[in-house]
Amino acid sequence: MKLLVSAVLACLSAASAVSAGAWPAWRGPQGTGVADEKNVPLRWSAGENVKWKTPLPAGNSTPIVWKDNVFVTAASDDGRLRTLTCFNRNDGAPRWTHEVAYERKELTHETNPHCAPSPVTDGEVVVAWHGSAGMVACDLEGNERWKADLGTFEHIWGYGSSPVIFEDLVILSAGPGLRAFVVALDKRTGKEVWRREFPEAVSEKVDQFRGSWSTPVLYEETNGRPALLLAMPQTLHCLDPRDGKDIWNCDGLGELVYTSPLVGDGVIVAMSGYHGPSLAVRTGGAGGVTATHRLWHNVGNKLNPQRVGSGAIVGDHLYILQDNGTAWCMEVKSGKVAWEERLGKSWSSMCHADGKLYVLDMEGTTYVLEPTPTKCQVLAENPLDELTRASHAISDGQIFIRTYGNLYCIE
Repeated sequence: MKLLVSAVLACLSAASAVSAGAWPAWRGPQGTGVADEKNVPLRWSAGENVKWKTPLPAGNSTPIVWKDNVFVTAASDDGRLRTLTCFNRNDGAPRWTHEVAYERKELTHETNPHCAPSPVTDGEVVVAWHGSAGMVACDLEGNERWKADLGTFEHIWGYGSSPVIFEDLVILSAGPGLRAFVVALDKRTGKEVWRREFPEAVSEKVDQFRGSWSTPVLYEETNGRPALLLAMPQTLHCLDPRDGKDIWNCDGLGELVYTSPLVGDGVIVAMSGYHGPSLAVRTGGAGGVTATHRLWHNVGNKLNPQRVGSGAIVGDHLYILQDNGTAWCMEVKSGKVAWEERLGKSWSSMCHADGKLYVLDMEGTTYVLEPTPTKCQVLAENPLDELTRASHAISDGQIFIRTYGNLYCIE
C-alpha cells in the first residue's frame, strides 16, 4: 500500500506533493479519498469539537484545503451568481470571493444545486468549473488569472465532475448532456491543449438517462507511466494525461456513472450508478483489455444498488456507503460482498484517514468505521443534523464539512 501511495503522489503536481497536510482536490491528495493523516477527530456534534462554522449557500461541492486556506464553490440567486470563496481555516472568516454572473437558465435537479464540482489547487492557482458559466482560475489572493468559456451544458440533472491538475494542465470531464467531452487547458493561460470527444457519453435529449458525472483520477501505471482514469458510459478509459489518447480501455459500465474510479494494488474498480454494472480490471494492459484484464463484472440490481458517492480501497477490500443507506465491504479482486450493514442514505464518498473510514449520510451524521472485512464496526456516529450531499475534507487533524447551510471545521 505504501508503494501504491508513492506512485499516485508522483502523478500529482510537484507543488501539491510538497504541501504536507493539503487536501488540494476532490477526494484529497490522491483523488481516491485515501490520505496519510494522523490525529483525526473521532467524535463531535453540532455543539462539541466544532472549531468554527460559517454560513454557506446550499450546495453539493466539497471544500479543498491548502495551508491556511479553505476554498469552496457555491451558487445563489437560482444559479445566476456562481462563486469561489476562500476562507481562513483558523477562524472561518471569508478572505475573498470571486464571482461569475450567468443570467441564462441552466438545467439541473433540485438535489444538485449549481456549482457542484469541487475546486482544485496546486498552490499556484485555484481552479473552479461553473458549468455553462465557464471555468475560472485565480491566484491564492483571489485575483483572476483566466476564464475559459467551454460552451453550454444541458442535462436535467446538471453537472458534477471536478477538474484535476496534472503538471501544467487542468483536465476536466465536461458534461453530461447534449455535449460531453474531456478537455485539457494550460494551467497558466486557460488555452486549450487537447480535447477528446466521447460520442457514447453524449445524450440525444436533455432528459436521457445517460452521462458521466465522474471525476477523473490520476495514478501511475505499472510501467511508471502517468495515467488518467476516466469512467464514461459503457467504458472505463485509461488515458495519457498529456495528450488524451487511450492507454487501455475496458468495457462493462452502464449508461450512468457518478462515482470516481478506485485505485487498488494493480487493480482498478469502476462502478455505474442507477443499478448499472460494476467491474474491476488489472492494470498494465494496452488497447482493449476487456477480454484479457477484466477480473470481474457484476450485473443486476442486487449486486449494484444506486451508487452516487465513491468508495475507498483499503488493502484487499473496498468500502462504500450507497444511496440507499447500505454500507458494503467488497473483495477488490473478486467483487464479492464480505459484509453489508444499513447506516443512512448517502451521496457522500468514503475517506480513509488515521486508520479509519469516514463517511457522511444525508442528515449530516458522520459514521466512523473500522476498516475490517469481518464485520461492520461503527466506532462513532457524529450528528450535525443538517442536510448534506458533500464529502469530508481532512487536513492536519481537522475535518471540513459542507452542509446545505454551513461550512464546519471540526477539531
